[in-house]
Amino acid sequence: MPDNGWPADRIDTESAHSARIYDYILGGKDFYPADQEAGDAMAREWPALPIHMKANRDWMNRAVAYLAEEAGVRQFLDVGTGIPTSPNLHEIAQSVAPDSRVVYVDNDPIVLTLSQGLLSSTPEGRTAYVEADMLDPATILSAPELRDTLDLTQPVALTVIAIVHFVLDEADAVGIVRRLLDPLPSGSYLAMSIGTAEFAPREVARVAREYAARDMPMRLRTHTEAEQFFEGLELVEPGIVQVHKWHPDGTSTEPIRDEDIAMYGAVARKP
Repeated sequence: MPDNGWPADRIDTESAHSARIYDYILGGKDFYPADQEAGDAMAREWPALPIHMKANRDWMNRAVAYLAEEAGVRQFLDVGTGIPTSPNLHEIAQSVAPDSRVVYVDNDPIVLTLSQGLLSSTPEGRTAYVEADMLDPATILSAPELRDTLDLTQPVALTVIAIVHFVLDEADAVGIVRRLLDPLPSGSYLAMSIGTAEFAPREVARVAREYAARDMPMRLRTHTEAEQFFEGLELVEPGIVQVHKWHPDGTSTEPIRDEDIAMYGAVARKP
């Protein structure tokens, strides 16, 4: 667990946090006892939770590699970045195209403190970090760090990964994503992973209750509801599918069961 002189007045070490739970489940080191307790409780309710979280991370790697290599994208806006875990998004993109530029966005002070790991760009590329809330797209889009790093007259890949299930209906997740995407030009892309309970409803509902009990209520979505994020966009094949089914690369050492994955993933182009 971390001991890096972080600003204690800004980091709540007594309450579990979704990003730190994710880090703990994936075998990271940037968590506190409350996060470990929460992660253990959730994994007892659904033992497939680590498989599910790793599959989401692997999907992110494949989606970014596709955007950089197949779609030719050189600019990325990653909203809801979370705790840095190598390979980070910029490392994947810059391994394909060293001149790739990436802006990370998060409002968690622990992510800000660790953001140095997100800023180790290649000489040809560039990375930046914006401390802002996803619920405030205008602040994100007007941030000097973003404007100095990305050219919004050229295509940008907006990545919103494993975060909208923490955005409740009253906050209008679809509207937030649309406001982030609207200023981006034709040829930009949206890549999202979206939490669902359609494949293991009882188990995932129990995990959601554990999150809610720690003041992290969730809004899990059906396939039809996931489609709303991509209206007016051109979905890349195979469309909106469970993350382990999107462009599998054959590197998984064990077969993954559908009922062990509670996340849809998709990539779509803005016409």
